[in-house]
Amino acid sequence: MSTVITLHQPGPAENFRIEDQDVGEPGSDTIRVRHEAIGLNYADIYQRSGLYPLPAYPAVLGLEAAGVIEAIGEGVTELQVGDRIAYVGAPTGAYAATRLLPAERAIRLPSAVSSKTAAASMLKGLTAYMLLKDVYPVGDNTVMFVQTAAGGLGSMLTRWGKHFGATVIGAVSSPEKAQIAKRLGADHVIVGRDTDLAAEVHRLTDGKGVDVAYEGLAGLNFLRVLDCVRPFGMAVNVGQITGPLPDNLAAEVAAPRSVAFARPSVMFYVSDLARYRRAADRVVHHLAAGIGSEPSADYRLENVITAHRDLEAGRTTGSAILVP
Repeated sequence: MSTVITLHQPGPAENFRIEDQDVGEPGSDTIRVRHEAIGLNYADIYQRSGLYPLPAYPAVLGLEAAGVIEAIGEGVTELQVGDRIAYVGAPTGAYAATRLLPAERAIRLPSAVSSKTAAASMLKGLTAYMLLKDVYPVGDNTVMFVQTAAGGLGSMLTRWGKHFGATVIGAVSSPEKAQIAKRLGADHVIVGRDTDLAAEVHRLTDGKGVDVAYEGLAGLNFLRVLDCVRPFGMAVNVGQITGPLPDNLAAEVAAPRSVAFARPSVMFYVSDLARYRRAADRVVHHLAAGIGSEPSADYRLENVITAHRDLEAGRTTGSAILVP
């Protein structure tokens, strides 16, 4: 029997149940994975709360994990028992000690990348790669703004943005998080939830504004970030922690701002298998080179309620994981 965290209906973290399951043997083109670390993401909270509806209940959350292959099904030729792998994407089900997984989702890990690093980094790394390479390619002449620059995705965007040559302006809520953002490579850090972001950004850019801004809070905060972007630059929304996007979004991004808007889905991005494997290969390459995220906190799988409460309340920095 294997421990699994089930959700029988959407709602608060208290709705999680710790149960046992008989995983069974893998079928055709399937593997059985013993998890060593499980990624904890804000998308899990959206699914748990019902903001992102799940197809059926009871459900098992979790979009990424890393571990060791215990068994392989018929037709699996590229992987072997004992291989260390990581994965991202549908079907959900990572909140378990052991699970069955379509073999095509498994990405083999080199010895230089630990399971904890992979679980803390793969989904955020794929999101960062999508945002920095495909949505708005950044480079040596790019000036970018990162909201919550010490958070899970924000820290990845900050570090990888610098790696790709961009000038990074980060925003954080406290001096302690400002130190984290600076260590990650941010060139400038704006501190405080009530700070006039646009005024600070325009001061730092000689009145020009940034080329691209990554915003994950939404609500009225999105309008504050829009004012940081230069005309014909781009504002990218990657979350709705404080509320939905403004209803009059089309008018807000039009004249006099003339800003492009993107709200890309990493789940759609990785649903294309060829694109997923190509991008995941680059993410693993960067992780092996040391450009990744060590988990800032790890929780026992059985303490998933505490983990969700801490993530939802903003008590975590960087990337947190669950450990079976």
